[in-house]
Amino acid sequence: MKLLEPMPAPGPVDESDASIAAFYRHVLETLNAASVPYLVGGTYAFNQYTEINRPTKDLDLFLRRADFEQASEALQKAGYRCELTYPHWLGKVYSNEVYIDLIFSSGNAIADVDDAWFEHAVATDVLGIAASICPVEEMIWSKAFIMEKERFDGADVAHLIRARSSQMEWPRLFRRFEPHWRVLLSHLVLFGFVYPAHRDLVPVAIMDELITRLYHETHTSPPDSSLCLGTLLSREQYLNDIQREGLQDGRVAPVGNMTEEDTASWTRAISDDHEPTP
Repeated sequence: MKLLEPMPAPGPVDESDASIAAFYRHVLETLNAASVPYLVGGTYAFNQYTEINRPTKDLDLFLRRADFEQASEALQKAGYRCELTYPHWLGKVYSNEVYIDLIFSSGNAIADVDDAWFEHAVATDVLGIAASICPVEEMIWSKAFIMEKERFDGADVAHLIRARSSQMEWPRLFRRFEPHWRVLLSHLVLFGFVYPAHRDLVPVAIMDELITRLYHETHTSPPDSSLCLGTLLSREQYLNDIQREGLQDGRVAPVGNMTEEDTASWTRAISDDHEPTP
């Protein structure tokens, strides 16, 4: 396991923030006491890797799906309410109206948390507690598919590459994107656009392989398929293609990892996420 020097997080600014931080720490302590393996992700991990120190008031914990029940049991014994919010990727633990996301995949069910996340995790300090953060490669993998109308994580991908390219295991990152290598290529092309003087941070061998694939694919006939993979990038912006034009949803088995019930539940949640915050 790699080690990373802790980066000071923004301190609480009022009593409410202090209470939230105490909740976060107690959840981490509870999971540690119950020997539940977890990784800290989200903005906490992003800040550690990039030293951007972006403010955050939420906490994302990543764990294997097989460990979710053990985590839920330990946290409920500690007095918290837990729920399996979306069975294909996400649960939550609540302290009144404040919650922590317990993540075991991604909204498109591509980035499952597996043993490799833990094998390549980085040990550090989170809110004064010894913990590990998600590997940068897996962070890039999961963020690369987030291309919603209201959220695009491409800047996060670019910042992570710029900050950690020399320490990254590029072949492993490449393998993570199979068979969705075009998504990786799109981000690497944008990286060279965003940081022209740092485009050499992307290994030449990786770019050569991706461009060679693109060349060969461009010079062959497209597949005879009605498949739409746009739903792997946005749960909302390609619904017209699926619902009205009848294209095949790339999230659903056997192409993807989701069921029809998963996609229906995830689609219904769009309206909830669009509701104005009180």
